[in-house]
Amino acid sequence: MGKTSNLRFILGILGSGAALVKLMASVLLIWLTLGWKVRKARKAFEKELIKQGMAKHDAKRISAQFTALKDNIENSFRQSLTSWR
Repeated sequence: MGKTSNLRFILGILGSGAALVKLMASVLLIWLTLGWKVRKARKAFEKELIKQGMAKHDAKRISAQFTALKDNIENSFRQSLTSWR
């Protein structure tokens, strides 16, 4: 009885560890993808504003809001992790 319960416990820990690694890999992938997509969207938005006749400096200032929103999302996620502990 003792050996099988120990084996189940160890298998349960290993299974939980594998699920945690998979979850962390997914979070890392989402973080990298979000940064990449925000950069692309910001550049495209700047190009369109400049094409419509806006000054380059003003277009960069306005498109900086994309980065600010991304930073807010990341900060909210971090706060949810720290408040969860």
